[in-house]
Amino acid sequence: MAEIEIKASQWRLVEVGRVVLFTHGPYTGRLATIVEIIDHKRALVDGPSKKEHASVPRQAVSLHNLIITPIVIPKLPRQAGRGAVARAWEKEEVESKWEESAWAKRREQREKRRNLSDFDRFKVLRLKKQARFEIRKAHAKAKATAKSS
Repeated sequence: MAEIEIKASQWRLVEVGRVVLFTHGPYTGRLATIVEIIDHKRALVDGPSKKEHASVPRQAVSLHNLIITPIVIPKLPRQAGRGAVARAWEKEEVESKWEESAWAKRREQREKRRNLSDFDRFKVLRLKKQARFEIRKAHAKAKATAKSS
């Protein structure tokens, strides 16, 4: 018989234990985990964050208002209570995994740039110009040494 290799898909599935990010509503930008799948359009979520401004109460939410992240809390039982979800959240260090991700860093950087004043934007422009000048100078120097060799 031939060897058959079964490979799991790389898709982010809507599953119990999957961490989601709110995109719309009063909890925009906050993390929660799917505790129960209600139907093909809604899920019961719970976000037991230690930070008060980041926690999400248990509620039914439309999947259209969420983005599925690659972070999963493995073996979270269906309809787990708030305490069990909070313990699993802490054990898996969901918030630290999220903060280390490139996705979270990009969102934070975008938010910082959105809140810049006119003068701050001007300073960023000048710094970019200086960096571009230094790079071009180093490139020209390398090019000149390559020609002379």
